[in-house]
This record gives sequence, structure tokens and C-alpha cells, in this order.
Amino acid sequence: MKHPLSDRINSLPVSQTLAMAAKARELKAAGKDIISLSLGEPDFNTPDFIKDAAIEAINQNYNSYSPVDGYVELKEAICTKFKRDNNLTYTPNQIVVSTGAKQSIANIAQVLLNPGDEVLLPAPYWVSYSAIAILSEAKYVEIPSSIDDDFKITPAQLERAITPKTKMIFFNSPNNPSGSMYSEEEYRALAAVLEKHPQIFILSDEIYEHINYGAKPFSFAAIESMYDRTITVNGLAKAFAMTGWRIGYIGAPEWIAKACTKMQGQITSGANCIAQRAAITAVLAPVSKIQYMVDEFKTRRNIVVGLLREIDGFNVNVPEGAFYVFPDISAFFGKTIDGVKIENANDFSLFILEKANVATVTGDAFGAPNCIRMSYAASELQLREAIKRIKEVLSEN
Repeated sequence: MKHPLSDRINSLPVSQTLAMAAKARELKAAGKDIISLSLGEPDFNTPDFIKDAAIEAINQNYNSYSPVDGYVELKEAICTKFKRDNNLTYTPNQIVVSTGAKQSIANIAQVLLNPGDEVLLPAPYWVSYSAIAILSEAKYVEIPSSIDDDFKITPAQLERAITPKTKMIFFNSPNNPSGSMYSEEEYRALAAVLEKHPQIFILSDEIYEHINYGAKPFSFAAIESMYDRTITVNGLAKAFAMTGWRIGYIGAPEWIAKACTKMQGQITSGANCIAQRAAITAVLAPVSKIQYMVDEFKTRRNIVVGLLREIDGFNVNVPEGAFYVFPDISAFFGKTIDGVKIENANDFSLFILEKANVATVTGDAFGAPNCIRMSYAASELQLREAIKRIKEVLSEN
């Protein structure tokens, strides 16, 4: 029976990261020993100093509706964080707190995009960017990159992708799924192109900024000519191990912030009051308080890169941030392994799930059909075992 669902929902793809995680849970429930490297979620607990702040908020009886755009104390704390970490000057009127950075991005798309507008997505990109563009009745346009370029686009590519219909571009650095980071020099070169096209707005997703392994990330809005056209998105999920707390935020031109508040007021209203009070403590904390997590991620990254490079057919670069590796596995396309024909990354991802009991995510979901994403937000023991299994099943060819 065909159900009378809207064209809007029927046009929307299923999130491949969530789909693979669901498949892994299903197999695990059936008794399979599945190691899941599919979800983008830290495997640490939220730090105690943040949990203590939440408990204090409960004891202080924070239980009423919060302001749609966030508590003023939190917005002031976010302004302090932007200045301290990113050299960006915002006022509280330019800040909107939302129920996760995903809602922040959706708000921006809804208030800026019209039907037929084009959104440029440097690939690889986070899976929800394309879906959010679709929901806004816009058209997304991929700008491809490859592992040979460390998954970063060039100014020439950007110039070629721009048309009179281009309204926005989404940047994400450090990047999900590749872990790549744009340097200040690289961003300024891209900005030089955008300066010639004043109709284009820039969404800069910086959710992984604190999870970096050397060079400090650079904020696109710190480029003076781009400040009034850039919406900076951030949140607490990744660096503070607060994925379930659902707090994201933006710094934006005031007129965009007001529009996002108007949109949010008709959808979810204000974010969770307890999570917001705890977020004040989180964003004001020195980055050194979460450095232990970053150090552990770096150790795991080095282990995973080293082990994957021992597998023939895996082309692996060294991610500069986030907690993913994004190997190019196109060397396996067209081959038959253990009786299974591998035609693409989706086939490969399903093969290692079914044969090695390891869950990953196909690169097709991220606009990079030659790759798979593997999260190293798992224990060293799990990571070593997962790669051992993959190596063994591929050796059976």
C-alpha cells in the first residue's frame, strides 16, 4: 500500500550514517559480534565539570521555557568563546542557540534559500547538507575533490562551480568525513573568488574545531571581507562529548540571526534549559580541560592510519582533525572477493559488514564514491580488531 506522504518527505534521502548504524544494531541483536565504526560520536563521557553545572541548574529549578534564541548568559559566553578561540567579534544579538548544530544549519538554509537557488557543497561533505538543501527546495551542486588533494577544493574549481543561481556555499573544517582542514592561506584564496560574487553567503561549520592535531583551525568569518556574509556554526557535541545534550549555535549578521530566531520560534522554540545552563560552563572552559580526549583521538588516528596502510588497496591520507579516516578503496572496484563482486563503495562497505562484522559508511553518502568513512571514536582494542578482521577477509581473495 502506498501511503499519502508529502513530496517533501518522499524526496528526502535516508541518512546513510544512521542507516548503517541501524543495520549494525540489527546484526548485533541477532548475535553477531559487530564492531561499529559508523557513527560520528565520541566514546567518552561528558566531563564531570559540565555534568556538575547541569545538576546545579536542576537544583536551581531551571525548568521553564527558555528564550527562543537562548539564555542571554549563554549567548554572552558564546561571544566570549568566539573572541578567545576564533578572533571573531559578535554581540548577543548575533547569536542563536539551537537544539544541536544540525538545527542551526537547517535554520540558516530555511531563512536564506529560495526554490531554485544553488548551494555549493565541496565534497566530501556531511550527509545532512544535501538533505537540508533539498528541504529548502534548493539545488545542491557538488564540487569534487580527491585524496590526492587532501579532499580540499581549489579556487579555480570554486570559480567554475559558481553560476548566477549560486546563493550559498557550505564549508566544514575540520571536515566530516575526511578530517581535512583548510589553512588560513587556503581559505583566503577561496575568499578572493567569493569577493567577486557578493550574492553568495558562506556557512562555516566549525563543530570539530577543537579536535585538531597540530595547526589551529581558521574561521572563515575572520576574513574581513567575508564577515558580513558568513554564518559561523558550532556546538558542543563533538569536542565536549555532549552529542545527546543537543546544543548548537551560530554567530551571524544580526538580520540573519533574527530570521533564524523567527524560524526556530515556530518549530522548536528554545533549546533544553538544563543543557543550556551546562553549556555556559562548557564554552567558557579552557580548551585544556578537554585536551585528554584530543590526545587520545590523535593516538588512535596514528594507529588506524598505520594499520590501514598495511592493507593492499587502501589509499589513506593523514587527517588533521575530527575523528575519521576516509580511505580511497576504489582499487577493489571490479574485483570479486570471497565470491562477492565489488562494484562500488557501497558494495565494499556492505561486504566488510557481512564478512568482517565491521560497520563503516559508504563514501557515496558524502559525495565521494571512491571512499568509505571509518570513525576512530572507539577503543584501541576495537580499532585493532576491526582492521585485523578487514585485512583477513580481503586476504581471502
